[in-house]
Amino acid sequence: MESKLTVYFDDPFWVGVFERIEDSKLSVCMVTFGAEPKDYEVWEFVLQHYHELEFSPAVETGIKHTADNPKRRQRNARKQLERTGIGTKSQQALQMQLEQNKQERKLKSRDQKLAEEERLFALKQQKKKEKHRGR
Repeated sequence: MESKLTVYFDDPFWVGVFERIEDSKLSVCMVTFGAEPKDYEVWEFVLQHYHELEFSPAVETGIKHTADNPKRRQRNARKQLERTGIGTKSQQALQMQLEQNKQERKLKSRDQKLAEEERLFALKQQKKKEKHRGR
């Protein structure tokens, strides 16, 4: 399993994107930090809250193997620091998660609305019966 965290400024907040590759499938989770987090705050967040993160559904992805050359690794790290934002696969995974959350919210609100309508209907029926009880 390979994990990566990218922290960047997405006006007006600082955002962290956790990417997890497991069995050549990419899952992503986005966290809003608010003010610019210090390194120790990010590390503390990872240690305390990583298990609570809700990752997106997995998206098929290819795994890139990099050479063990330390200069190349340093060069790639510098390039990643210069680049802002997240990859397109990560964006697709986040979009899938947003759509899934949207569907769940719709179902939940529909159920609540139906329950409220049933409650009001039962209340009207009870009032109707109370009116005719004594006559």
